[in-house]
Amino acid sequence: MSPRLRRAARNPYLILLVPALVWLVVFFLIPLGMVFLYSFQTRNPDGTIAWTFQLGNYLRLLRPLQDEFPPNYVVIILRSLWMAALTTFLCLLIGYPFAYGLARSSLRWRNTLVLLVVIPFWTNFLIRTYAWRFLLWRRGLFDTLAQGLGLGEFVLHGTPTAVVIGLVYGYLPFMILPLYITLERMDRSLIEAAYDLGASPWRAFWRVTVPLSRPGIIAGSVLVFIPSASAFVTPKLLGGAKSMMLGELVEMQFKAVRDWPFGSAAGFVLMALVLLLVALYFRAVGAEEF
Repeated sequence: MSPRLRRAARNPYLILLVPALVWLVVFFLIPLGMVFLYSFQTRNPDGTIAWTFQLGNYLRLLRPLQDEFPPNYVVIILRSLWMAALTTFLCLLIGYPFAYGLARSSLRWRNTLVLLVVIPFWTNFLIRTYAWRFLLWRRGLFDTLAQGLGLGEFVLHGTPTAVVIGLVYGYLPFMILPLYITLERMDRSLIEAAYDLGASPWRAFWRVTVPLSRPGIIAGSVLVFIPSASAFVTPKLLGGAKSMMLGELVEMQFKAVRDWPFGSAAGFVLMALVLLLVALYFRAVGAEEF
């Protein structure tokens, strides 16, 4: 028996990991392996899978198409990554000041503000997305108010802007909460030391507060970017044909087109790209501080 196995046998608490490991293997690794196997197959005319190994599904994703339908898959991939990056940036831009104020507020107001952040989780994400659809629709609330004020039509439904608004609204709490935890636990004596050394409040913020809050920035960015890149509910309900993202393409291939091999390949390409970008992000910002 190897030394590692002997150490594991002497630690009885490791048996507590067994249920979680069984759950991951049965409900994650095995289904993921099946999807990976499907990605190398072909689709029969009746929608069933022809078990013939080939790479055509992955090559099809990388081949630009000129027709209106099917869409240009390369454009869809780039659009998905761009909109996920934009959503992450906007969530950071909005969430950091809020988390900073939340961490510096009194205990009474802090509990109330944290409650306001988590209240959206009490409602189903699909219902909240439908609510934004009503707000951004033609003759919706915003359009009615704009026309009532004589500003003309204000219709964002079916545009990439509507998709970004929905994504930012849906995933903003995932940026605020990690930032709040990091900022709330920060040693304030370091900021006071910066003041004693002659730093202005703005310089102390950029040279002390922001670097110390880097773990929260990393965690929030990852928690927002990954689901944003793979989103399909928000683009489907708030966007249009010109706002299709890769997650919506995967959903369409499995449910509407019934092309499971191509949908599996698209899903794995999405997963690989997201993992690659997250790894590069960790390397760029310094994951050793996370």
